[in-house]
Amino acid sequence: MPVQRSGQSEGDASPDAVLIRRTMAEVGPVADKVTSYFYALLFVRHPDLRSLFPAAMDTQRDRLLKALLTAAEHIDNTPVLVEYLQNLGRGHRKYGTRAEHYPAVGECLIGALSRYAEPIWDAETEAAWVRAYTTISQVMIDAAAVDELRAPAWWYAEVVSHDLRTPDVAVITVRPDQPYPFLAGQYASLETPWWPRIWRHYSFASAPRSDGLLSFHVKAVPAGWVSNALVHRARPGDIVRLGPPAGSMTVDHTTTSGLLCLGGGTGIAPIKALVEDVAEHGERRPVEVFYGARTGHDLYDIDTMLRLQQSHPWLSVRAIVDQQAHLQLPDAVREYGPWIEYDAYLSGPPGMIRSGVDALRDVGIPSERIRHDSVEELVATGD
Repeated sequence: MPVQRSGQSEGDASPDAVLIRRTMAEVGPVADKVTSYFYALLFVRHPDLRSLFPAAMDTQRDRLLKALLTAAEHIDNTPVLVEYLQNLGRGHRKYGTRAEHYPAVGECLIGALSRYAEPIWDAETEAAWVRAYTTISQVMIDAAAVDELRAPAWWYAEVVSHDLRTPDVAVITVRPDQPYPFLAGQYASLETPWWPRIWRHYSFASAPRSDGLLSFHVKAVPAGWVSNALVHRARPGDIVRLGPPAGSMTVDHTTTSGLLCLGGGTGIAPIKALVEDVAEHGERRPVEVFYGARTGHDLYDIDTMLRLQQSHPWLSVRAIVDQQAHLQLPDAVREYGPWIEYDAYLSGPPGMIRSGVDALRDVGIPSERIRHDSVEELVATGD
């Protein structure tokens, strides 16, 4: 795959990438119809695959298609694409996805695209999509095969504590049934017994612990099946499933650069893990944490962060409360600094990550030193 750098014009893109983007532009306005038709084709032609998906498709029906289209659209951007696809391939093991399933998905994807991009669809376009999908699926299949040699497809984990910090935020600690290796700043997907085959991502709220326990901060969101189950229904003794760890928002311990960390809401969880990671490595690099919330009530973990600040002189924690400061978190960061020598880490809602990336670029931090794990957003802001 040729490499495309961010900002590359269509004139510099590979011929396949040009055809793929034209298809995307054509189907964009009717993406919902493309998605519906794709799954209709898949389940009619391959009814045996229906069991891999949740009983109710409405909340994650478009996830597979969105992932495939995101990957196809960035077919020229090899470094980002391969890392994204490898994570996707490893993560799909927990659904029971096998190598022989990929051709069926590709056939139905191309069937749906050819129907809704009919005005521009021709043999050349179809060949470009076949090549792109072949590349995409092979990277995913290879990553899954390598992962199978060293890790299970999922872990069972018992809830050992459930701490309701606010009416809609809980800190949940679980004990995996076998060792679960991960890095501070990463995340895992969780499935509850109440909603089989529906998985949601949650960041680890601590660095790896000697007792092997894992903690997550979960906010119940309206109509959120998994989050509401974890916050309002889960109790000690319940068993959940964990997918493999993923994410690249990790500390580079080969440098002494300072860390500038922006955590919004439950996004403070992986930031806390990063602070613990720096402390455990015995480093004295400066770590600046901006903890954002809409109200003071939403700063549910501020006491923990302030205790960490008291223990570590290299750590500074600033709470930014929108309603008190009349200031959004990214704007507050601009008022401090300079941050040129810092590596930046962002965790929180997608909107906060988007505005945070913009703010950090504005104050001179290059994109390659800004880390977060909203993959589609990362790909989009790189263009």
